[in-house]
Amino acid sequence: MTNPFSGTGYDLAAMTAAVNKLPNLYNRTASIFSPEGITTTTLLVEQKDGTLSIIASRPRGAAPDKSKADKRSLRSFVIPHIPIEDVLLPEDYQNVRAFGTENGLETAANIMANKLQRMKNAIDQTREHLRIGALKGNILDADASTLYDLYTEFGITAKTVDFALDDEDTDVRGKCAEVIRHIEDKLLGESMTGVRVLVSASFYDDLVAHPKVEKAYQYYMANNINLAGDYRLAFPFGGLVFEEYRGTWTDKDGTARAGITAGEGHAFPEGTGNTFREVFAPGNFIETANTVGLPYYARQEPRKYNAGVDLWVESNPLPICKRPEVLVKVTA
Repeated sequence: MTNPFSGTGYDLAAMTAAVNKLPNLYNRTASIFSPEGITTTTLLVEQKDGTLSIIASRPRGAAPDKSKADKRSLRSFVIPHIPIEDVLLPEDYQNVRAFGTENGLETAANIMANKLQRMKNAIDQTREHLRIGALKGNILDADASTLYDLYTEFGITAKTVDFALDDEDTDVRGKCAEVIRHIEDKLLGESMTGVRVLVSASFYDDLVAHPKVEKAYQYYMANNINLAGDYRLAFPFGGLVFEEYRGTWTDKDGTARAGITAGEGHAFPEGTGNTFREVFAPGNFIETANTVGLPYYARQEPRKYNAGVDLWVESNPLPICKRPEVLVKVTA
């Protein structure tokens, strides 16, 4: 059987190139985090607690104020290792009709590509799960155990704003302003272009039905034709952009967990320069040690007597918010 991914053997480079060319599955939070490859399996985040202060006036010739050095702290994060494996067997394509044909036989290359795509899709969903955790300040593993509580790691207190949408007299605009002001205060030298809030379906429904919001929502629906009728994707109100997020993941035991808990949402600044990163460590191979990490690695290995090919795909990602104090949880 000719190896469809390499003319020189079952090498890492050819398989990695092949899997990186496969199309990405839709990932809502991918655009929020800037990708960055590093050469180690541990991420070090150095924080300088710089503050902006005013300088008191002095008589001419008097001693000036002394400039105070920024406080610095260093935190270490071990980057998760996410591997998945499969196997290509002769019976996968022997006597199998190719999809969409009447008499064409399936090929090893097609089966290999389909298996790699499924493995990559699983890793993409795992990365999305990690990224939504970073936006919430609590990065979870597949079994819902905590990998990193960013608030604990950085020694800060999480901010929560109760929108009290069950009260028709609630000043919803005032709640929005509270979220924005908190984020602005905590940027500490960073910049942003706006604030987005990913919310659960129940939060979104309660928000647009609130008496203080309903008219604005109806006006927005009547005058906006850019969202193809799905107004859950971006509803601006009070300086915030609300978006319904429906991501749900199922672990190996069949337990389904929503990315965002019902009745809640999570606000974060958009357009920042260095706040959100998705860091990739090198692959767990001899050839990739101390090299710059890539989003995906793939490898194939022939079985004994050439009875099949074992497939391996891995990613080593850690999405992180370097300033978790700018994250705000909202409740309905």
